[in-house]
Amino acid sequence: MKSAALSLASSKNLNRILRPTFISHRTHFVPAIRGIDPTSWVFGSNIAGHPNLRLRVMASSFKPEEARAPPAVPLPTPPVTKFKIALCQLSVTPDKEKNIAHARKAIEEAAEKGAQLVLLPEIWNSPYSNDSFPVYAEEIDAGGDASPSTAMLSEVSDRLKITIVGGSIPERSGDKLYNTCCVFGSDGKLKAKHRKIHLFDIDIPGKITFMESKTLTAGESPTVVDTDVGRIGIGICYDIRFQELAMIYAARGAHLLCYPGAFNMTTGPLHWELLQRARATDNQLYVATCSPARTAGASYVAWGHSTLVGPFGEVLATTEHNEDTIIAEVDYSVLEQRRASLPLTKQRRGDLYQLNVDAGIENYVTVMALDSWKIVSPYLLQNKRVVEDYINHSLPATTITGLGSCPGQRGVLGKEKYSFLHQERHSCGQRIKDHHLP
Repeated sequence: MKSAALSLASSKNLNRILRPTFISHRTHFVPAIRGIDPTSWVFGSNIAGHPNLRLRVMASSFKPEEARAPPAVPLPTPPVTKFKIALCQLSVTPDKEKNIAHARKAIEEAAEKGAQLVLLPEIWNSPYSNDSFPVYAEEIDAGGDASPSTAMLSEVSDRLKITIVGGSIPERSGDKLYNTCCVFGSDGKLKAKHRKIHLFDIDIPGKITFMESKTLTAGESPTVVDTDVGRIGIGICYDIRFQELAMIYAARGAHLLCYPGAFNMTTGPLHWELLQRARATDNQLYVATCSPARTAGASYVAWGHSTLVGPFGEVLATTEHNEDTIIAEVDYSVLEQRRASLPLTKQRRGDLYQLNVDAGIENYVTVMALDSWKIVSPYLLQNKRVVEDYINHSLPATTITGLGSCPGQRGVLGKEKYSFLHQERHSCGQRIKDHHLP
């Protein structure tokens, strides 16, 4: 028998023995090669004269680490193992001051019940309409009276010592409007700002037509942020339909994805829960969503049903459509258990596909005082942010003044000095020593 597989065995001086082996309930003579389990043969291409057989590629050749570029970071150790999250499904009125006061009260009541993380709905300070967005928009970066909604979130988070994922509000920046989510830490400081990446432009004949792009501008950066309750990836409503965004967040070590969203009466019953469970299951992490309450007769009627989903895709808590606040427990120890049961990260086929999880992401992750850190890519240096986990990136010499590609050279970024260690890889795994970016 001069099959390709047997020729290969001969060329490597391996013993060849033909013996029958059961495969998929059919008996075939399969060449047993020393060092190769004959049960590792599976149906496939034409090998060894058997058109329905091929050698199973061993797991090591699947290159799972290359399925993400740069390689996914290990799941970081969260600052807490368990905590309570509150999903505040709020009614929204045309009165902005009333909406702000109402949200403040809901947050305070949630904190009294032990919530350490509070999630608000999409567009909670304004009616959801293209006509309303320009009228209710706030200049978030200016703060104070220019942004009363975020000023309230900052004050409350600081006073109550909780983390707030502040739903979203219309943001004005120059001559552009955005649908923007702000994350405030327990010190009241703005930790991250996510502008809705995927605008809600849909047309379902006879059901619903809405074009956010008539007034809003799409954001340009995914957002992941370290908080007192773990690493959180942020999306807004329509963002949840794009699994690539969730995959990026998972690859960057997120424990939890938060999506403030206002699905409607057409897509809500069809897709809202389905998408949440899919994002959680695909990425083996928690997903939390928060919708406005349903207001009959409004120009846009929200579906409601704010929900917390676990890493196995299980619904842990949910509201109905009326105004409500639910408080549920998040247990991060479950993440490792689920990933051990279904080790998807070790089974990806990096030899067949690859997802770029680097481009454009806004990392608001905290660097702690350790001896050295591997830096992330140039845009993070420009933003003065460094991720705490190992991430391998190339670092162009033009990124930092005075930094070349030679090992040990020093570079200057503003007033901070850094030393770098080059590693021989397809991309450099540089290290920051002595100092870290603020």
